[in-house]
Amino acid sequence: MAGNLTEPDDGAPYGGIEAGGTKFVCLVGTGPDDIRAESLIPTRDPAATLDDAIRFFRQADDRSAHVRAIGIASFGPIDTRPGSPSFGRLRSTPKPGWTGADVVGPIARALAVPVGLDTDVNGAALAEQRWGAAKGVSTFVYLTVGTGVGGGALIDGRLLQGLGHPEMGHVTVPRQQGDDFPGACPFHGDCLEGMASGPAIAKRWGRSPADLRGTDRRRAVELEAAYLAIGIRNLVYAIAPEAIVIGGGVSTIPGFFPALRAAYRSAAGYPGLAEHRSRDFIRPAGLGQRAGVLGALLLARQADESSF
Repeated sequence: MAGNLTEPDDGAPYGGIEAGGTKFVCLVGTGPDDIRAESLIPTRDPAATLDDAIRFFRQADDRSAHVRAIGIASFGPIDTRPGSPSFGRLRSTPKPGWTGADVVGPIARALAVPVGLDTDVNGAALAEQRWGAAKGVSTFVYLTVGTGVGGGALIDGRLLQGLGHPEMGHVTVPRQQGDDFPGACPFHGDCLEGMASGPAIAKRWGRSPADLRGTDRRRAVELEAAYLAIGIRNLVYAIAPEAIVIGGGVSTIPGFFPALRAAYRSAAGYPGLAEHRSRDFIRPAGLGQRAGVLGALLLARQADESSF
């Protein structure tokens, strides 16, 4: 439970890595108000990318910022089960060259510190509860809507874990009337991610979400809201969260949150709780683009405490 983690008593920082399909964000610090070094590394092949991350932390060591432990908040699907023969390895992923890649072993061997691992969305959920939009909320879902759609849930303050990690972006959603778009998910086509991710918008409209204007942007936001509202309704039925926190690049499109709240109020229906109609039930992430890497610092802290 992230809220019970203690601060280091010797001033030593932690290391965090948000491992993404486009970039690795590396950080040295203890939280959003104590960031001592940061680097953005383009994601290339596994060996080159991980070597750059190792080099960053070694350079931090040279500047007297030796980290106590490192946390990795990674894109997936990835084996996050300690003790599993494939712990730390990515499973089948559309990212070329990364299926089966070990993101934990090279870091642990090179830097000789404890390494914590979870998904990028679980890391972001931890950070949003400790420092961001979910502070004081014990049961909520964090959704990222960007290159993909993914989610992490805290239930009574603890991450939802099981046989593998949740894949909230791959739930089935019914098509909107008249929508014949085939979807953009390489695994399922028209799942939630296939209909509502950034690449889905780009494939549907022929340009990135950031480049949409006028009628096209309005229609894109309406469709996005409609599909996400159904996805959120599924999560509400399954988890009964107190809040839905949403981050990711698609959520920054003008008009996104008003459209999504309106669509969810229309879609919610049963059980008809007043809280679901509140403006604050669906809320923007508070930590912006740093949520995942700040969550990685919390994963590092967990790994450090469990190593004693």
